[in-house]
Amino acid sequence: MTIQLPGLLDTDAIRKDFPILDRLVHDGKKLVYLDNAATSQKPRQVLDVLAEHYERHNANVHRGVHVLAEEATALYEGARDKIAAFVNAPSRDEVIFTKNASESLNLVANMLAWADEPYRVDHDTEIVITEMEHHSNIVPWQLLAQRSGAKLKWFGLTDDGRLDLSNIEEIITEKTKVVSFVLVSNILGTVNPVEAIVRRAQEVGALVVVDASQAAPHMPLDVQALQADFVAFTGHKMCGPDGIGVLWGRQELLEDLPPFLGGGEMIETVSMHSSTYAPAPHKFEAGTPPIAQAVGLGAAVDYLTSIGMENIARHEHAITEYAIQRLQEVPDLRIIGPTTAEDRGAAVSFTLGDIHPHDVGQVLDEQGIAVRVGHHCARPVCLRYGIPATTRASFYLYSTPAEVDALVEGLEYVRNFFG
Repeated sequence: MTIQLPGLLDTDAIRKDFPILDRLVHDGKKLVYLDNAATSQKPRQVLDVLAEHYERHNANVHRGVHVLAEEATALYEGARDKIAAFVNAPSRDEVIFTKNASESLNLVANMLAWADEPYRVDHDTEIVITEMEHHSNIVPWQLLAQRSGAKLKWFGLTDDGRLDLSNIEEIITEKTKVVSFVLVSNILGTVNPVEAIVRRAQEVGALVVVDASQAAPHMPLDVQALQADFVAFTGHKMCGPDGIGVLWGRQELLEDLPPFLGGGEMIETVSMHSSTYAPAPHKFEAGTPPIAQAVGLGAAVDYLTSIGMENIARHEHAITEYAIQRLQEVPDLRIIGPTTAEDRGAAVSFTLGDIHPHDVGQVLDEQGIAVRVGHHCARPVCLRYGIPATTRASFYLYSTPAEVDALVEGLEYVRNFFG
């Protein structure tokens, strides 16, 4: 029986673009891929572009005058144009390519460590994050606090998986230099109230950094509407290749802040005594960049745009709402995070009685169902809710109600397996 939900995409057509979804695993079981928050699968349109690039256009970029170098440069910079349009950046020069979102966030933290006033983070200043952050948005700020003497502060979590902003004026103060937070939690699925946080940060003159790794693949992302100063995301979660991330930053900040990495391509002139730097974005892209990966990400953006981010968001909302409803039917299952689909992303984490999440994941895998287990690089969240880990099912544009049903049936099998 085919389940019909309002807002669903034509998944039969979409799934034909993803060859891996036809795989059979473990002696002929149909693959049910529910680990999209860790990495998404790649459509043929992206795989074909990657193959064509290496077969037809492979060369280093920017400095060569031969035909392959010019083609590779045009494709690489063309990808920058596509991503700028995808996030509604005012200028293509505000889009910096990195190898992942972690590097993007580290780039910002190190820029602020070396910056002059008024941006410099030092022992008289404060850094604010939240308790729901991925480790990639915790550790760089811990390192910056340790090295600069700045005080690290954070927003706590409510019992239902939301940010506790009741003490926002005590957390974000006149000493706050930077506020960095996730737009959509990778473990709780929570969509955070950007406007309230940005408004308070702007009142005290703090910079705002947004980790959009779980937002860019799933919903329209408008960096101007966010009113943030920096936005980071990664390609492999949004149908793109591994090894490519993006940092968007406001033009005036990129002009004022110092580079993090030094080397080729990021310079204007070099002598044995000193160097001057190229304008942004190249000032922040030292060495040979991830050329093919950027081209592949450009193809992924084309693919997602052709479907429509609003349509993808509606589809995932319907799937997530259905998943929460079905999961709540499973005895002893506890959802960690919001239990409604409102203001929520497409990742649902849960525990199942006293069965360890790793055991849940292993038995599900034997049924062909791929989920994530562990603390999902968000261990403070697990500590907050008194659990060792969770099982996480995460959905995307090709996810179907039938896969949700398969997950629920698989969990019933897990319960019976462990008695």
